[in-house]
Amino acid sequence: MLLNLRAIAPIKEEQYLKICEDNPDLKLELDQYGTLIVMPPTGGITGNRNSEINYQLQAWNKRKKLGKVFDSSTEFKLPNGAFRSPDAAWISIERWDNLTKEEQEKFPPLAPDFIIELRSSSDRLKSLQEKMQEYITNGVRLGWLIDPQNRQVEVYRSGNSVEILSSPTSLSGEDVLPEFLLDLNEIW
Repeated sequence: MLLNLRAIAPIKEEQYLKICEDNPDLKLELDQYGTLIVMPPTGGITGNRNSEINYQLQAWNKRKKLGKVFDSSTEFKLPNGAFRSPDAAWISIERWDNLTKEEQEKFPPLAPDFIIELRSSSDRLKSLQEKMQEYITNGVRLGWLIDPQNRQVEVYRSGNSVEILSSPTSLSGEDVLPEFLLDLNEIW
């Protein structure tokens, strides 16, 4: 559900934070144009897939100790002013440690190095593709849009065209997440 708050007045960051605080049971995002996006809760299958993705990413990160992993409840303030929460995200430890404790506590003001968006049955593919482009434009180095309905993955890389993979069994974290392989057999 989209709620365009620009018709009332441009929403300021403090107002958005207050809306989030006053509505802790809602999952919200704010795009760069001031449109409030109310995200529906996921169903069981998508929730289980999200958990598996985050488990695999977290297990890799525990071994490598190269950064911090975040789930879909974490919202990031992107450089363009949008507030977005990918289904999974990772930030290098150097970039994380450069944030103040206050910035770490609130919505971290940066684009993650890596993100994953998992399409659920209620998600429109075009909206997710636009969101992925926004992530890349704002500094995400590598992003995966996983579409279980079509058994397809769109790979977004900074400075490159989108690569579309049909029914891959795994995905490589490339140089962003060295030696990370996401086993998609657990996701399909």
